[in-house]
Amino acid sequence: MGLKYIKSFTDDCRLGLWEIEEDYNTLRSLVSLDTEEEKMLEGFGSNTRKCEYLSVRVLLQRMLNHESRIIYGKRNKPFLAGNHYNISISHSGKLTGIYLSRQKRVGVDLELMSHRISRISHKFMNPAEQVTNNPELIRYHLYIHWCAKEALYKLLDKEGLNFREHIIIEPFNPQDEGKLNGHVKNETIDETFDLWYYRLGNYVIVWSCKEIEP
Repeated sequence: MGLKYIKSFTDDCRLGLWEIEEDYNTLRSLVSLDTEEEKMLEGFGSNTRKCEYLSVRVLLQRMLNHESRIIYGKRNKPFLAGNHYNISISHSGKLTGIYLSRQKRVGVDLELMSHRISRISHKFMNPAEQVTNNPELIRYHLYIHWCAKEALYKLLDKEGLNFREHIIIEPFNPQDEGKLNGHVKNETIDETFDLWYYRLGNYVIVWSCKEIEP
């Protein structure tokens, strides 16, 4: 099977990863879908996108040890039916990730390092942010920045957040895994967040969580 791992960081937060090694029929046999889910699945034009959709549901089932339905709100934000968990989902290439918490806001992003991200770095990197001078690590460092900003964007679910202007990643030295800090500031928010990251082959995974304010 394609389960990479399920890791608990606290009693409340869990990260799961699934590497899609199965074909469509195998994945389809591992999960049951209701009528709405079947309709959504069949609406995808490519087999790749269908396998991504199924892998999310298979991974969620493994993480919870039971079936649970994902519903979508505004801006396609995912929720679990019954509101038992907060959930964030990401997939890229052959990898699918889910981050779950009962009590905290969550955000996860993962990316296959398949592009020359330096060509578009001006669109999301703030002039105050720092990137290593090591030519062998520049691309990796930029992908961590990108994933960190995506994870915070998902966690906050706020319209109008500009990656370059409103989300600043504090300086850090890229390792195979580590912790970093991100600051989000605009007219409605001024908060600092802890984020964790690690490298899995040619993938970067970054996740964050934050207590839900009463």
